[in-house]
Amino acid sequence: MPIYEYDCDACGDFTALRSMSLRGEPCDCPSCGTPSPRVIRTAPGLATMAGSTRTAHETNERASHAPKTVAEYAASKRHPAGCSCCGPSKPLAPTKANPHALKASPSNRPWMISH
Repeated sequence: MPIYEYDCDACGDFTALRSMSLRGEPCDCPSCGTPSPRVIRTAPGLATMAGSTRTAHETNERASHAPKTVAEYAASKRHPAGCSCCGPSKPLAPTKANPHALKASPSNRPWMISH
């Protein structure tokens, strides 16, 4: 639920956490109980947090009312179990065929930079 700002004539401005369906209706002031109109005094903070934090919040929001099923979880994985393409690779060791432990196969011209 979003946080809206309201302005009470007697007490000043205040914020309230309300559902979007009530956004246009006045909110009772927490101090005096007078119905106060909604005002916009600050810019909305939609993307002020890091992407990883926002993703974590979205995951928590979804998990609270509709957790992923086993099929959805399996479909969301990028790689199957045991995939070693993104994991740590073995360090290269010098061999007779590759004495300098190069990542690519050595060519006839080791001084030439290829693309």
